[in-house]
Amino acid sequence: MAFGFFKKKIQDVLPGKVTTDREELFCYGFDASSTDGAPSAVVRPENAEEVSEVAAFAFENNVPIVPRGAGTGMTGGAVPLKDAAILSFEGMNRIIDIDAENMIAVVEPGVINSHLQEKLEDRNLFYPPDPASMKFCTLGGNVAENAGGPRAIKYGVTKDYVLGLEAVLPDGRILTTGGPTYKGVVGYDLTRLLVGSEGTLGIITKIFLKVVPVPEETVTLLCTFSKLEDAARGITKIISSSIIPRTLEFMDNESIRAVENYKAFGLPVHEEALLLIEVDGSRAAVNEEAEKIVAICSDFHGTVSVAGDIYSKQSIWEARRSISPALYHIKPNKINEDIVVPRGKIPEMLAVLRDIAEKKDLTIANFGHAGDGNIHVNIMTDKNDEEEYGRAKDSVKDIFEATLKLGGTISGEHGIGLTKKQYVGMELSDTSIEIMKNIKDVFDPKGILNPGKMFPPD
Repeated sequence: MAFGFFKKKIQDVLPGKVTTDREELFCYGFDASSTDGAPSAVVRPENAEEVSEVAAFAFENNVPIVPRGAGTGMTGGAVPLKDAAILSFEGMNRIIDIDAENMIAVVEPGVINSHLQEKLEDRNLFYPPDPASMKFCTLGGNVAENAGGPRAIKYGVTKDYVLGLEAVLPDGRILTTGGPTYKGVVGYDLTRLLVGSEGTLGIITKIFLKVVPVPEETVTLLCTFSKLEDAARGITKIISSSIIPRTLEFMDNESIRAVENYKAFGLPVHEEALLLIEVDGSRAAVNEEAEKIVAICSDFHGTVSVAGDIYSKQSIWEARRSISPALYHIKPNKINEDIVVPRGKIPEMLAVLRDIAEKKDLTIANFGHAGDGNIHVNIMTDKNDEEEYGRAKDSVKDIFEATLKLGGTISGEHGIGLTKKQYVGMELSDTSIEIMKNIKDVFDPKGILNPGKMFPPD
């Protein structure tokens, strides 16, 4: 159908909330992946009823819809395909309620993750999922991708905090799943089904979140190693020593040097690896666990320093969260993957990644959430160098094959979107994919909601 007609009709329902201006559309055509598209319209609803009206009209007229938060996704999940309308949630950014007594927060999908964190701090509460993009990413996007973050090793990921959802189905019906209770087993768990579905089943309009008390004490440790193998063995030993850190982050030498060249944090650029470890809880327990970690790292020839004040902690975390932008100073482009292997296989996986980098003559920077086996593999390249870029793209399959051979998965928290869908069949059976497609058909019989995502090409 003509999008001029679409704009005219939706404009009648949502005056001033629809645009087809080319310059504005450009801003909604890409995310943090290397893919881009061109939406034909952008609609900015302000409540669930408006979302419902737009969805019903789009369903009736076969207009593809792509829900969008802040566009910080790494796999093209919010990138529109041809003739799609973007449904942007920047106008639905209200924290509806913070129930400190029952430790529940109710939010709209456009709320920035860090904004909720700041409001919760005033109540001595916090929301554990903390993606690297937490200062920019929206909670709706976090739910759609089942986002994780450094604290996942101890506190889990987004799905562990979503108690219920309000979502609009592609035909405009409003669905409510779960709600403000910590338990509930009536019927199928539709909440868990929607979390991580990348906007392909429903359009999230309200989120019920579990929040937790701020721990009494947090200790931050920075451990450096001259050998990558020692750091990897240290990770395995810490996890097997009945210690559950709040975070156990890993950076290899490429990542360390990239961050230090980006901004002088004082990181040890000659060391092969760095571990950023935090423990939290009661003061007595935290001090005891910190001492154990220091001893373990020392046994593996690591050098340990303790962040003595809040400013030191903030500086360390700023360095960690600067890795992604810093890497672009190595090469103008990167292929970013977020593989996960069993924690005991981390040393073997890192050795494989080093071997692939050498054989393919590529720079591969590795960092991530070592505590739960989640390694962010960054293949640095230049698209203008076609031969090198070809080698970089070819290496992705090698990395995924090695990951699966070690019992891992090809995506831990970034989702599938556009960039990984061709590899889904490497991990999932034909039966699994068929069942998932059948579920998609039940929710979205016309296939208009975020089409072209997740599933491998036929």
